[in-house]
Amino acid sequence: GAIVDIDAEQLRHYPFVYMIEVGQMMLTEPEAEILRNYLLNGGFIMVDDFWGSEEWAGFYQAFKMIFPNREPEELPIEHEIFHSVFQLKVKPQIPSVGHALEGRSQGITYEWDKPDSETVHYKGVFDDKRRMMMMICHNTDLGDGWEEEGTDPWYFREFSEKYAYPLGINIIFYALTH
Repeated sequence: GAIVDIDAEQLRHYPFVYMIEVGQMMLTEPEAEILRNYLLNGGFIMVDDFWGSEEWAGFYQAFKMIFPNREPEELPIEHEIFHSVFQLKVKPQIPSVGHALEGRSQGITYEWDKPDSETVHYKGVFDDKRRMMMMICHNTDLGDGWEEEGTDPWYFREFSEKYAYPLGINIIFYALTH
């Protein structure tokens, strides 16, 4: 992995970019243009780990700078991205490890301190030929499932092993083969 700035020269070396905690993302017009060109020229961005309506509004404002005339589309469970390597039967909500452990006894997997975070959303953004350029993972935190697998055995079994790893592999495989 590498930390990459919103810079055309840097981005052109990476076909897959992972962005997290985008709820307060702020872009300049030149940065929005760089991201738009990156995506329209074959790049793929996975957006993850932002929760609730407030963070969605912040991200959406930045998104509309990138694509003023496009809208993210909710992906149905039947979409190929959920079945490209591993067959997922649900669109999983992966909580942060802290929220998972606190909400375990009640079965809560969302961030209760962020309004409208109860329902997970997986959205795609497509070019004119229907190639997915961006996958938006809202009200979920696949990254915690990847990085916190050693924190708690229950969390590993219930979120990392069952959902975060399989879906992450599916997304990367799909992005790099389409």
